[in-house]
Amino acid sequence: MSESFHWLDHLVVLGYLAISIGLGIFLRGQSTREEFFQASGSMGRMTVGLSVMATLFSANSFMMYPSTAYAVSLTAGAAIIAFWAMAPVVIWVFIPVYSRLKCKTAYEYLEQRFHVSVRCLASGLFILLRIGWMASATYAASVAISSISGVNQFVVIFSLGAVAIFYTLLGGLRAVMWTDVLQFFIFAGTILFALGLMILQADGGFSGIVNNYFGGRENLVVNLSLDPTVRFATFATLIGSFLEGLSAFGADQVAVQRYIAAKDEKTSQSGFLINMLGLSFIVPSLLCIGVGLFSHFEGHPEELVPVLVKHAPAIAKIPDIPQVHAARNAEEIQTAIRLNNPMGVRDDILSNGLQDQALPTFVRLKFPPGVVGLLVAALMAATMSSIDSGIHSVTTAIVVDFRDRLFPSLRPATDAGEMRVARIILVIVGALAVGLACFVGDLGDVFDVAKKTTAAFGGPLLAVFIVGLFMTRVTWLGVLLGTFAGAAITVWQMDAHPDWFSLWFWPIGFFSAIVLSVVLSLIPVGKGSNSDAPPLTWSRVMNSKEA
Repeated sequence: MSESFHWLDHLVVLGYLAISIGLGIFLRGQSTREEFFQASGSMGRMTVGLSVMATLFSANSFMMYPSTAYAVSLTAGAAIIAFWAMAPVVIWVFIPVYSRLKCKTAYEYLEQRFHVSVRCLASGLFILLRIGWMASATYAASVAISSISGVNQFVVIFSLGAVAIFYTLLGGLRAVMWTDVLQFFIFAGTILFALGLMILQADGGFSGIVNNYFGGRENLVVNLSLDPTVRFATFATLIGSFLEGLSAFGADQVAVQRYIAAKDEKTSQSGFLINMLGLSFIVPSLLCIGVGLFSHFEGHPEELVPVLVKHAPAIAKIPDIPQVHAARNAEEIQTAIRLNNPMGVRDDILSNGLQDQALPTFVRLKFPPGVVGLLVAALMAATMSSIDSGIHSVTTAIVVDFRDRLFPSLRPATDAGEMRVARIILVIVGALAVGLACFVGDLGDVFDVAKKTTAAFGGPLLAVFIVGLFMTRVTWLGVLLGTFAGAAITVWQMDAHPDWFSLWFWPIGFFSAIVLSVVLSLIPVGKGSNSDAPPLTWSRVMNSKEA
C-alpha cells in the first residue's frame, strides 16, 4: 500500500463504495421491464442532465484533460465550443424524434425509417463501441488509482466492475441515474477542491501559475496547424469533437436511454442543457489543473524522477549527467537532475508517454490525508458512472433490438422471467467489459485507443441517423452497405496512419459513410415494401406531431 494513502483516505474510499452499494439496495425491487429499462419515464430534468454528464464523462476524460494541458497545450478546450455548436441539433432534432416516436432504443427509429437490418447494424456498432469504451475507461482509472493508492491495478479493475454491476443489477436504470448524480457531485467537488488547493500551494498563486505556463511558449490556446499528426490542433479538435459530441449525445443509447426515462420531451431538452452547463464547468477546470501541474513540475522536476525510475526503460533516457552516474541513491539522482537538466525530466516523461502520471504524483506528494482518498473516489465515480450506464444500455440494446425483434419467442412470459434474463445478460456484459479492461494497456496510449474505437464505429453510426433524418432518396441497402464500408475505411485508415491524431478519424468515418450511403443507394434494390410512403425524416416526424 502506498505510504501516502492515509487511513482517512481508506475511510473516504470505503464510504463512497458503501453509499453506491446502499443506493442500489435502497432502489432495489425493479420488478417490471419498463421500470428496469426506462425508470417508468419518471425522471426529472436535473437527474437526467447530471446523469448524462456523469455517464459520458469517463475516467479517460478525467485524466486526459489535465495531462494534455500539462504535456501539450490548452487547445483541447476548443471541444467546449464544438459541444455547444452541436447542442441545438440534439435539442431540436434528436430528442423530439425519440420522444414523439416513443422509441425504446435509439435504433428503433432506424427500422421505421429504413429496415430491420439497418437497426441491427447500428445497434451492433453501438454495442461494440460501448464495450470497448467501458474497457478503456476502466483501465485508465485503474492506472491512476493504483499509482496513488498502491493497490494492484487488476484488483482496482475487478473491484470497480463488481460494485457497478451489483448496484445496477439491483436497482436498474433508476439506481444507475441516481448514482450518476451522486458521482457527478463527487468528481465535480473534488476537481474544484483540487484546483483551489493547487493555487494555494503554488509560488505566486494563480498569477504565478499562469505566468509559468505561458512564459516563452506559443500556440497554447489556438493551433491552426493542419498536420494530422499534431495533437489537439484547433481544427481537428473542433471538427472531431463536434461529430463525437453529436454521436454521443444524439445517437448513443447511453444518452438516449436517459431522454427516454424523462417525464416528457421538454424535461429531456432542459436536462441536456444542464449537462452542457456541467461540461462547461468540468472541462475548463481540468485544463486549469493541467496548467498547475506544468507550473509545479517545471519548478520541481526532480519529483517526477521516481516515475521514470519505475517505468523502465524510461530511466535509460535520463540525460548523461556525470552527477547522476555518481549518485548513490534516488535522492541524489533527483538533486543532480534538478541542478543540471531540469527540462530533461519533462522531455523524458513525454517521450515515454507518462504524462498521465503527473496528476497522481502531485496528489501523492501535495494533498493532505483524506483529500487523496477524495480524488481516488472521484476517479472511481467517473469510472463507475461509465460502467453502470454502459452495461445497462448495452443490455437494453441486446434485449430490445435483437432478442425482442429477431427472436420474440424467447421472451419470457412473466415479468419475473424477464428480469431474470435481463440481469443475466447484464452480468455477462459487465464481466466482458471488465475482462477486456485488463488487456487495454497492451494496445498503447489509452486516450488514443478510446478515441479511435469510438471514431471507427461512432462516426458511421452518426452518419446513419443524419442520412435517415435529412435525406429522402437513400435506400436501406445503400445505407447498410455504406455504413459498414465507412467503418471499414476508418479502421483501414487507422492502421495506415497510426501517428495521426485520433480526432481526425471522426470526419473520415462520418463523411465516408454518408457519401457511400448516397452512392450505393443508386443500386435499384433495397427500397423496401413501404417505398411508396414518404420517408420518416425529421420534418415528417415534426409535422405529423403537429397535425
